[in-house]
Amino acid sequence: MRDFTSASVGESPTRSVPNLVEKRNILRDCAQVIVLQMVTFYDPTPDVWFEYGDGRAQDKVGMVPESTSQTPQIPEASTRRALSHKLFLAACLVAFASLPAWGKTHPVPLEKNVDSAKCLECHEDKSKGKAVHSAIATGCLSCHEVRVNKDVTRVKLITTTTQALCLSCHDEKKVQPGQTIHPPAVRDCVKCHDPHQSDNPVQLRKAESGATRDENLCLSCHNIGVNVPKDGSRHAALDMGCDTCHLTHKNGERGKLEFEAHLKKDVPALCIECHDTKDAGLEKAHQNQPFAGANCLQCHNPHESAKPKLMQAFLHNPFENKMCDSCHQPAKDGKVVLTNADSRALCLTCHEDKAKQIESAKVQHPGAQGDCVACHNPHAGKAPGFLQPDPVKACLACHSDQAEQMKKAVLHQPAFDQGCATCHEPHGGDNAHLLRAATPNKLCLECHGPEANPQKLESDHLVTIFNGKVRLPENYFRKVIQLPLQYGHGHPTDRHPVIDIVDPNNMNKVLKSINCLTCHQPHSGGKPGLLVKDQANDMAFCMTCHADMTQPKGPAQGAQPQGAQPQGTQPQNTPPQGGTTK
Repeated sequence: MRDFTSASVGESPTRSVPNLVEKRNILRDCAQVIVLQMVTFYDPTPDVWFEYGDGRAQDKVGMVPESTSQTPQIPEASTRRALSHKLFLAACLVAFASLPAWGKTHPVPLEKNVDSAKCLECHEDKSKGKAVHSAIATGCLSCHEVRVNKDVTRVKLITTTTQALCLSCHDEKKVQPGQTIHPPAVRDCVKCHDPHQSDNPVQLRKAESGATRDENLCLSCHNIGVNVPKDGSRHAALDMGCDTCHLTHKNGERGKLEFEAHLKKDVPALCIECHDTKDAGLEKAHQNQPFAGANCLQCHNPHESAKPKLMQAFLHNPFENKMCDSCHQPAKDGKVVLTNADSRALCLTCHEDKAKQIESAKVQHPGAQGDCVACHNPHAGKAPGFLQPDPVKACLACHSDQAEQMKKAVLHQPAFDQGCATCHEPHGGDNAHLLRAATPNKLCLECHGPEANPQKLESDHLVTIFNGKVRLPENYFRKVIQLPLQYGHGHPTDRHPVIDIVDPNNMNKVLKSINCLTCHQPHSGGKPGLLVKDQANDMAFCMTCHADMTQPKGPAQGAQPQGAQPQGTQPQNTPPQGGTTK
């Protein structure tokens, strides 16, 4: 009734139209009522923490008054459906109520046929500066739309996102699937660029040089060179500006350092522009060993280090302790000469345990039977094991089929960021595909399970999994989704199984085989969620197994002929639809 005004006797009441703020408040009130109805009706299970792929910790689920009953009452199926519908409606109302008012409200009413000259009467500063966006010359309405509704004027962009608007002119900045891209450029160009004018080149909001966040645009997101340890080292090139080495919009094939790091040139060509390989000081520092063609980043961090001379985080003991002569003889004719002509035999003088593992493994890795330096750098690396050129590409040199997987839109972090050895035993193991666990579920739940328990190595700023065999960055689990599973159920919905469905009358009989690989790909996918066959996360995907859920049931409410398979199951030993089993 609050939408109507009072009326005198003999007059009809007139309806007042609430403004946009009032409408949004009404929607919020409705959403709160729906949520309160749900809360007072159903006592949820204990609190569960969720963390999504972007690393943002979400609120606890079930932050409601505790029930006085010891055993929670589980609602009937029809009630659960009603609750889920209410939750969906509440979410929609809250989202709608939180939306901006279709565009920013202009402080001054404008005419419908307003032009750019009128805009510049107040916004003349947008057209003046050292670097003015060329679009200014085409007029404000080339990017902005003015909407006039009675006495309210709103101004919005002519596209949904800033990126879509920018790419309508800057077509050369478009990136093809499978290519590298600077994360802010994925959606929000104006995070780095002022869309009108700036005192910096290409309308950057700040300069690309400077030692603090207030001065340096790049340090708004990156903290490189800011907190160097007392005994550490910092690359002097940082003071020359990030654009000394980087081109932010240089994109290309994934897996190539030049494009992954958006470098002006590949390494070592970029490094030797400043560092003369014939400099006497550099030659002495490298023990007069040839280094001009080496990958500088294998031993050196290009930005900062906790160690002197920008040394990488992980160093091979003989190299770290300057025992070069334990492996090297003086160089001859500009070439490296080892103390043992057989590099593998040289490595095994210290690493004999690895030789035994390689030879005795139930499942052997052919690549491990060759030269150690085919995979490992003998000096240093940015990750444990000193894999070269990095823990991913060390494997892709032989496993070209997985290199193709890297071209997909969504990559699994352990596979294409941390390295293949996160899940696979590189020197041989007891399980198929050299996996670190006997079953897919046991492997995946080492990180994603509710009982995942990575151990911290405080001094090394690492965490370990698989009983200390795999070492990962200390912040690795910040981006890992941990599933609220109970008794093999709970993903992707509350009571959905993630383990084999067995016959209740014969626990040794599997009615349907289910594991993580039934729905997910382990390495990469075309859509978020890494679903099999690059499918989208929608009902069509679920129907590959649950098609029977949409079929009308017969008079006997789903009764089946004797000997028929139960609905939603498949004959024993038959691979499930929409996935594979191991």
